[in-house]
Amino acid sequence: MDTAGLKVFEAVARTGGMNRAAAELHTVQSNVTARIRALETELGCPLFERHRRGVALTAAGQRLLPYARRLAWLLTDAARAARDDGLPRGPLTIGSLETTAALRLSPLIASYAAACPEVDLALRPGTTAELIDAVLDRRLEGAFVCGPVAHPSLVEQVMFEEELAILAAPGLASIEAATRDVGTGGGIARIVVLRAGCSYRQRLEALLARRGIAVPRLLEFGTLEAIFGCVAAGLGITLLPRALVGPVWQSGRVSLHRLPPDEALVTTVFIQRREAHVSTALRAFLDHVRAVPAQAELARATA
Repeated sequence: MDTAGLKVFEAVARTGGMNRAAAELHTVQSNVTARIRALETELGCPLFERHRRGVALTAAGQRLLPYARRLAWLLTDAARAARDDGLPRGPLTIGSLETTAALRLSPLIASYAAACPEVDLALRPGTTAELIDAVLDRRLEGAFVCGPVAHPSLVEQVMFEEELAILAAPGLASIEAATRDVGTGGGIARIVVLRAGCSYRQRLEALLARRGIAVPRLLEFGTLEAIFGCVAAGLGITLLPRALVGPVWQSGRVSLHRLPPDEALVTTVFIQRREAHVSTALRAFLDHVRAVPAQAELARATA
């Protein structure tokens, strides 16, 4: 086997057809077919079953595919490592919880861009579950997620600690009233959350369960502003970092209810694949995040 043959095999498996793989690899279909036949002859087993709509992996092909993908990634990562001359430059794609991006990262992006003008930074939002999958699939160099993660293929480092709080409509005077109404339907019959996989959603459901409150109906939204609007309108309660919601709370749109320390504190960690090359651009970004003081966020949290 050689790397070229495995690259063709991976492309055919991913696209589901010889013609589609040939178009992606900028070659002709006959070359792709010849590569696959040579690989099957060398291994002594068929890798694909042919049908009218394309091809499907055989059991042998399914066993080979993870190795072909791993090799393709190792070659890509090796090239990135060789080109990395110690200066932050080139593409950098990382993920973040939307709350972390809004509270912690957005104020830093402009200063990082000024300090590292040759880096093309892309910040992808998502839930903890989505971001973990993206890092494992190597679609992101790393991501800021709710920790701990404790995955054998990932390394994590603690970056921030946040205090969570319950947000409810302005008329609710206490957390007891807010959670009681969720359970009884007395005015609030829903929790307002981000989509499935959101770590704060999971924590809110666990918080209610500890109080003997069955998980109520959900209102799911894709943006924080939509969540603020629904909570302010009395449609439900939510759980978010206290520092993030300071301006909304101070304007009187919502009521904010603090939690006991064992329920309130949550750690944000940065995750990366264990064996991946850490680019100079990524190292510089993490150093930048650590170096910038958080007085503004702390001031908002204690205001």
